[in-house]
Amino acid sequence: MRVSMARFPFQKTLEGFEWKFQPSIDPKVIKELATGRFLADGENVLLLGPPGVGKTHLAVALGLKACELGLRTMFTTAAGLIATLGKALFENRLEERLKLLCQPKLLLIDEIGYIPIDRQGANLFFQLVSRRYEKGSILLTSNQSLGAWGEVFGDPVIASAILDRLLHHATTVNIKGESYRLKEKRRAGLLATPRLDPPASVRGERPSVDEGERE
Repeated sequence: MRVSMARFPFQKTLEGFEWKFQPSIDPKVIKELATGRFLADGENVLLLGPPGVGKTHLAVALGLKACELGLRTMFTTAAGLIATLGKALFENRLEERLKLLCQPKLLLIDEIGYIPIDRQGANLFFQLVSRRYEKGSILLTSNQSLGAWGEVFGDPVIASAILDRLLHHATTVNIKGESYRLKEKRRAGLLATPRLDPPASVRGERPSVDEGERE
């Protein structure tokens, strides 16, 4: 029931994660997070890296571990969260919605940085982070470095205030490497590796000269 209520987009486990594909990740750090100890003190987790490196997989897997521990969990995308808060504000139900979003012990927010957030959305996101500060854990994924969050939220001041609360008690995991999806396509022969032709001087050819230069 907890897994169903969490609204995960899919179910993937830590056991199914390809650690060899992402050597930049320390498995010990993730396995420590899987114990759920960070949830006891309302600490946060930030998974950062380019698209396709396994951030959402890890987020869902850790969310499933929280459910196994008997903890209420909720999954949402950043775009969906901002839309929900904006609708609640328009309908004068923001306080009610914020209370609901503060109930889960673990709130997973996926894909921060893929879609720009306007000033109103940034303010609403800040209110949520402030409400959950040191009370409930937030696990988020982002394809943007923390230094770029000023652009993501359209306001460096709000972004700084959000990060101040998120990072006070947090584990940050920076993931590097190639997209797993692109790797699978190359392996299947569906995506060719681009061929870079050497310059004419290396091939032993004379560089092309247009008519104007000949004259």
